[in-house]
Amino acid sequence: MDQLVNLRDVGGIPTTDGGAIEPGRLLRSDNLQDLTPADVEALLDLGVTDVVDLRSDYEVEAEGPGPLSRTDVVHHQHSFFREWREGVGVDKQAEGGEAEELADERPDAVPDEALPWVDLEPSVEAENKTTGVYLSYLADRPDSVVGGLRAVADADGAALVHCAAGKDRTGTLVALALTLAGAEREAVVADYAASSERAQQILDRLLASDTYNANLRDRPLSSHLTHPETMRAFLEHVDAAYGGVEPMLNRIGWTEDDTARLRAKLRG
Repeated sequence: MDQLVNLRDVGGIPTTDGGAIEPGRLLRSDNLQDLTPADVEALLDLGVTDVVDLRSDYEVEAEGPGPLSRTDVVHHQHSFFREWREGVGVDKQAEGGEAEELADERPDAVPDEALPWVDLEPSVEAENKTTGVYLSYLADRPDSVVGGLRAVADADGAALVHCAAGKDRTGTLVALALTLAGAEREAVVADYAASSERAQQILDRLLASDTYNANLRDRPLSSHLTHPETMRAFLEHVDAAYGGVEPMLNRIGWTEDDTARLRAKLRG
């Protein structure tokens, strides 16, 4: 691709029963904002019918519509940040019982600049701070986690999951999807860790965007690496606290039927 540096198909990842994830079902990538016409054609040739965009409302508005928005590809936006919008988060203008009721359901909204890598304390603490950030996605935006996974399961063709860098928010959702489909744990960890191989290219690309430049320019490359132990700790925490990914997701609205559809999608 001309303008994607962290794109990959997770097809071929081995499963615990001796099978593998089917190719052409689930792709993951960095931001789709600057696709060239050749990139768009290539993604359509790969069978992409649905895009699951995990960026915040702020990022989407700041970047504007991308080239794929001018095609028939269906876009599903599921922000992983606890920003306010209708029915989600706390409306600071609301008064009385309504605001209190919403506050019980969601943590306070983040600042208007809802960007990744900002110095916000995660709502879930963990020994590995980045693991805590990933667990916070589940605590802060269970609606988006479930919605994103369902968009993958229900896509007519290939589903492409992305955020800005294609490694943290994307890495979390893809790890959950692969685990539900029965992928081997260490293969899930290895897929997550593979983004480190493209870290410099990812950073260079985001630094060229006004949306991300000020936030990223003084951060070392080492802060953007996807260490295997981070994803391993995330999945181990889910196992210890909830008995596994599926029981954890069941607590936030995921169903057995959802799992069956996702497995059928990714396993064929």
